[in-house]
Order: sequence, then structure tokens, then C-alpha cells
Amino acid sequence: MSETTDVEAISAGIDDMYDAFLRGDRARFDAHLHAEVTVWETHLPGPLRTRAELDAYREERDSSGARPVLDGLSARDRRIDVWGDTGVARYVLVAEPPGAPAEHSRVTDVLRRTGDAWLIVHHHSELLGP
Repeated sequence: MSETTDVEAISAGIDDMYDAFLRGDRARFDAHLHAEVTVWETHLPGPLRTRAELDAYREERDSSGARPVLDGLSARDRRIDVWGDTGVARYVLVAEPPGAPAEHSRVTDVLRRTGDAWLIVHHHSELLGP
């Protein structure tokens, strides 16, 4: 694949992942995550260093009714670079809760090409504020 095609594939994957979140389609969302993904986000109880830790966090959050409800979720101001089978996507994630100001987070995703897919191996998100 060309670098342009890889960048487009990574960008489309990010869009699909956030669309899946809005639709509550966890399987489709998870299809973008590597089995060994690490997740570091401002609102999490600490860095989640395995997929099992991420799944446990989501199960507890969802069973308590704390899963975020959003009118919109979009990646803006993207910069994506590819070096062979490694990609890095940096963007501002805009979350739009109903009836509240949008929240902006600075995100970095590190991706690995596995076959025909680009999977996120590390996701880091820092809340910037409204």
C-alpha cells in the first residue's frame, strides 16, 4: 500500500471506531483495537495496560449506568504518519454531550498493521476542557 492509502485507511478506521461508540456497537469498536492495546485517558482510574483491564473497566462502567451518552464524537485536526507497519495518529477528539458544552481531548493513537487492518496498540487521551 502507498503511504497515502495507509493514512486514509487509518483515518477511516478512527471515524468508524467513534461511529461504533456512538451506536453502542462494542464489537465494531473493538475491531479497531489490538489484543494487547494499552489505554491511558484522563478520566480512567489509571493506565489500562491490557485489553482485559480495559474490558473490566468498561463492564463495571456500563453495569453502573455510567457509559457516556453523546450527541456527537469526532476526530478533528488530524495528523497521521506511517512508517512501514507502524502508524501514529494525533487529533483532537470532540465529544458532544447532550445539553452541555463540547469536551476536547488531545489524542495520540499508535497503530500496527496486521494483515489488511490497522489496529491501535496504544491510545493516549488527555482532556483539554470545553
